[in-house]
Amino acid sequence: MKQVLRDVFLFLSKNKALTTLAKRYGLNMGASRFVAGETINAAMDVIKLLNDQDLVVTLDYLGEFVDNEVEANLRAKKICETIEAIANANLNSQVSLKLTSLGLDISEEIVLENLRMILLVAEHNNIFVTIDMEDFKRCQKTLDIYKELRKEFNGLGTVIQAYLYRSERDVGELIHYQSNLRLVKGAYKEPPEVAFPNKSDVDINYKKLIKQHLLNGYFTAIATHDDAIIEYTKRMVQAHKIPHDQFEFQMLYGIRPEKQLELVNEGYTMRVYVPFGADWYGYFMRRLAERPANVAFVMKGMFRR
Repeated sequence: MKQVLRDVFLFLSKNKALTTLAKRYGLNMGASRFVAGETINAAMDVIKLLNDQDLVVTLDYLGEFVDNEVEANLRAKKICETIEAIANANLNSQVSLKLTSLGLDISEEIVLENLRMILLVAEHNNIFVTIDMEDFKRCQKTLDIYKELRKEFNGLGTVIQAYLYRSERDVGELIHYQSNLRLVKGAYKEPPEVAFPNKSDVDINYKKLIKQHLLNGYFTAIATHDDAIIEYTKRMVQAHKIPHDQFEFQMLYGIRPEKQLELVNEGYTMRVYVPFGADWYGYFMRRLAERPANVAFVMKGMFRR
């Protein structure tokens, strides 16, 4: 049943008609638990609340699969405004972004122009930027662009997904770029030809990637809500005497906030991935696909009237 629900929500996440309806009717039916509002000001308020609890943040202006240059350019400018707002408010936050929101599906020229503009603003404001990883068919393009711009900008990282067979090789290649990597399990529906179909195999590969990149000596963000992975990381860094400034834990806004604070109290850096914006529907559907508890929360909210 869990796999059926996951497949349904992942299918719905790509429905353009429902995305349009979601933009029109706003953050209803529980989405506000996972999305920090639709405006920059709303996002700044959430970041401040999290910072006050010693939680650091990466902020994502939601949007993906943009198919026209005008919208891609507008989204790039909005991200620049977001970076400046973080800096002006003196908040402890990085920025995450998706290349399909900047024109990846239109042309390489457009996405490179938009990303360079963002990175120049980020560099000026001393704010780190992470390129989120999307589905498998865009993986190689994303890594190629990351590698090209990593040669120009120090404050740039990307994401590796443990459910892809190729990821161990990718981590090995990225050592040459002294890469800051966020390691995740993966949240898209991929065929068994390119991704591990069984959760147990994904977990094994995830642990392998964590160890691989930490022992490479470069910064590693372990983005998970899985207690077994968290405990594995704690044991691993202790056994190999990995300094605490070489890694951090990351979790999504609205999911396991009590665990986030517990990790902070234990002395670990805990970064919360905070999304905002009107284009929240696809992100929200993937959160429902990941955890049945999220579906139960939404259903409870719909009937609590």
